Amino acid sequence: MREIWTEKYRPKNLDEVVGQKHVTDRLKAYVETGNMPHLLFTGPAGTGKTTCSLAMAKEMFGDQWKGNFIELNASDERGIDVVRGKIKEFARTAPLGGAEFKIIFMDEADALTSDAQAALRRTMEKFSKICRFILSCNYSSKIIDPIQSRCAVFRFKPLMVEDTLGFLKKIVSEENIDIDDEAINGLVHVARGDMRRAVNSLQVAASMNKRIDMDMIYQISGMANPGEVKNMLEMALSGNFIGARDKLDDIMITYGLSGQDVIRQIHSTFFELSIDDTEKVRLMDKTGEIEFRIVEGSNERIQLEALLAYLVMMGGNRR
Repeated sequence: MREIWTEKYRPKNLDEVVGQKHVTDRLKAYVETGNMPHLLFTGPAGTGKTTCSLAMAKEMFGDQWKGNFIELNASDERGIDVVRGKIKEFARTAPLGGAEFKIIFMDEADALTSDAQAALRRTMEKFSKICRFILSCNYSSKIIDPIQSRCAVFRFKPLMVEDTLGFLKKIVSEENIDIDDEAINGLVHVARGDMRRAVNSLQVAASMNKRIDMDMIYQISGMANPGEVKNMLEMALSGNFIGARDKLDDIMITYGLSGQDVIRQIHSTFFELSIDDTEKVRLMDKTGEIEFRIVEGSNERIQLEALLAYLVMMGGNRR
């Protein structure tokens, strides 16, 4: 349990990466030819961007990969001085072990300032013979166009349910974890395509109890049980405002949720309510207004109770 499972079970090569075959097939072609352009990896967190970079470097450079690969996090080192200093220093030195080039991997490149990106553009051009860049970001729109045009763009998608489920079952088998089928499906639901979040949640649950059930999954993941949220909304629609408000108290206290956390779960639960589409549209509009007020600093309890009151009035009009 001392080792972090996201590192312990990180794929060692491109064949082990799950859910991104459209990306890994292209990267394998670069490995086979021994050459690659600058790359831009973009997509949600926990979908394999860093893993693919490491796996490709290991396959391309073999035992010499550590000397020919450097990983920087742009959110920590985001200024122009880093580009002019640390990056240039690594880029101008010759590759090791007979390799034709080295790789600089910049994680969270969308955190780089505009000036740093402009300086990086020139560095990418100047040292392209002996150095390749892999830029990783969540939003490609935050990367300036001159850099995007110098890179081959790879778009990572959120992992499919079956991919996440298969990887978690592999860990469960190797670690000999006792977990309910319902709980492992709950992990997949909580992860929403983010493999890192799924694996971290599984490790936390395994460290807390020998037997993992559904309630434990939701408590450690910072989400309420969707059934309880739905029950709260149905209480309000039936006219039971006090019961719905008490249920809201229980949810926020038991799971330690903020107003924004609750409003996000309420939003996703609307689709499960037995109301017609016109009422769902009105609820979506009202929920967006309430969420905006909370973000702007309004009292979250008052705003959430106002939403429940709106549901009570909507239910009254239906009766």
